[in-house]
Amino acid sequence: MAKKSNASFALNLVLVVLGMLALTAASVPLYRLFCAATGYGGTTQTGKSPAVQAIDREVTISFNTDIDPTLPWEFKPPLHPMHLKIGQQVLTHFMAHNNSDHPITGRAVYNVTPFSAGAYFVKLECFCFKEQTLKPGETVDMPVMFYVDPAMAKDPDMKDIKTITLSYTFFSVKK
Repeated sequence: MAKKSNASFALNLVLVVLGMLALTAASVPLYRLFCAATGYGGTTQTGKSPAVQAIDREVTISFNTDIDPTLPWEFKPPLHPMHLKIGQQVLTHFMAHNNSDHPITGRAVYNVTPFSAGAYFVKLECFCFKEQTLKPGETVDMPVMFYVDPAMAKDPDMKDIKTITLSYTFFSVKK
C-alpha cells in the first residue's frame, strides 16, 4: 500500500512541476495579449482604420527615443511635439542612422505615458511592427501613423490628460 501511495505522490508531484513549466512558458504571450487588450503599461493599440471623426479637444503628443548601448545607431524623434485634435489621424517620422561598417538589424519596443493613455493611442502604421535592417552608413526615415481614440474624451479618468509621450527604444536583433 505504501508503494502505491508513494507512486501516486510522485506522479502528482511530476504533474505539478509540468503544470508550472507550462504556465511559465505561456506567461509571456499571455502578458502581451493582456497588455495589448488593455493598454496596460502604456502598450498602444493597433488599428486597421482611422477614427470616425476628430473632436474639439486637443492633446499634445511628445516623442522620446532611446537606443540599447550595444546598438551603434543614431535614432531621433520628430523635432517638435505635435498638437492635434483627439481622433485626428497624424503621420510623423523618426530618423535612424547606422554608424557601423556592417548591416545591423534592430527592433523597436514602444509605449506611451501616462500608461493609462495606452488604451486610447492607436497606431495604424509603424516601423515598430517589424524589424529594421540598416546598411552601413544608411539613414532611413521611419513613419508612424496614429490617432488618439475619441473614446478618451468620455473617460473621466483621462479628463486631465493634456500630453501623451510616445516612446521608443531600439535594440539590436541577434540572429
